[in-house]
Amino acid sequence: MNNLRSFSTRRVSRSRVTAVLTLLFCAATASAQQGLTWDQVKAKFEAANPVLKADQSNVDELKAEEITAYLRPNPEFTMTEDGTQFAPKNGTWQPVKGTYLIPNFSYLHEREHKRELRLQSAKEGTQIGGSLHEDLDRNMLFSLRSAFVQTLQAKAVLELAKADLEYYDKIIAISQARFKDGNLAQVDLDRIELLRVQYESEIETATVNLRTQKIQLIQLLDDRTPVDQFDVTGPFDFSSDLKPLTDFEQAAMDARPDLRAAVQSIEQAKTNHKLAIANGSTDPTFGAWYTYNSSNNNPNGQQTLGLSVSIPLRIFDRNQGEKQRTLIDIDRNQQLTDAARAQVFSDVDSAYEQVRSNIALLTPYRAKYRDQATRVRDTVTYSYQRGGASLMDFLNAQSDYRVVQLAYLQLVGSYLSAASQLNLAVGRDVIP
Repeated sequence: MNNLRSFSTRRVSRSRVTAVLTLLFCAATASAQQGLTWDQVKAKFEAANPVLKADQSNVDELKAEEITAYLRPNPEFTMTEDGTQFAPKNGTWQPVKGTYLIPNFSYLHEREHKRELRLQSAKEGTQIGGSLHEDLDRNMLFSLRSAFVQTLQAKAVLELAKADLEYYDKIIAISQARFKDGNLAQVDLDRIELLRVQYESEIETATVNLRTQKIQLIQLLDDRTPVDQFDVTGPFDFSSDLKPLTDFEQAAMDARPDLRAAVQSIEQAKTNHKLAIANGSTDPTFGAWYTYNSSNNNPNGQQTLGLSVSIPLRIFDRNQGEKQRTLIDIDRNQQLTDAARAQVFSDVDSAYEQVRSNIALLTPYRAKYRDQATRVRDTVTYSYQRGGASLMDFLNAQSDYRVVQLAYLQLVGSYLSAASQLNLAVGRDVIP
């Protein structure tokens, strides 16, 4: 009896453990299948993308170069030994007799704030690297956003295809009932049932397209989640509220990292020109030494001290070429900045026009065309079921409805892509 009771207790314990593990597995699966929002996708991308990580390492390297730029020149130490003689007395070797030692210490003194200018140029280089890193992040987020929008569009198209098939299956059921009652010819029923193949084909095409978009998005995220367990979610709609063009242009002037990098390049070029002028100046080398001469006839003068100053005579090389090069580089960067500023205006204007055009097309669809297509389909379907419309009218109404609804979804996708393009042109999210 005790063994039986113990066995029953162990069975209950195993059952509880199994139940707990099953619940945990189900919870984990549900969590994995939960759709990721755009903010979650963006955060996951920026945390895991290897290209962004590698570029951030480049910025860190530029930061480390600031340490090198501000280092002082190393002092120099020289030890000289001379005067060791073969003493003639008794023909014996006396290695210390007559030897003198000269330890020498020297240091190059940099003038005209060379160290400070090198540090300033290195810091400006780090700022440029940081701005270019932001620009890389901006462009890669645009590719990510495009993949995200295309995935949402593929989901919406698949849902539309499933809804159309569900609606059409009801029509088939009603038509089969009419056929049994003798109110519908066999050929008409066959034509209606054959059209179902088109709906099935649309669902399969939409399913393949959705999986393809998910695979592309998973690749950008460097994720290993199975396609069937990966999903995204977000609003698939448009907003007719659009600010004036000048607001976006001003925002782009303030936010575009590539334009900021171009302006920072001008400042670095000016600093480099100052550094070239400073490098053309003379840097003296100060030296000091101590001498011990055991062979000196003056018993009180065996130890001496000395000082020296070495000044290069910059007669031929005064860094003229580098001065001229850095001066030209200032003008070159100013021209590149003007070109970058013009490109910003062009990007914003083009993207803004795309958004405006999509809003103009979408507004009547949402206000009128979609409802009209639904009313026409439902009215013609109702009339056909009661013999008031021909089969051709019924099929055309079904086709027109699908065309209008699919066109609306494609236009919404175009609007969201154009909004992403405008965000890219401005340099930050101005349209959610």
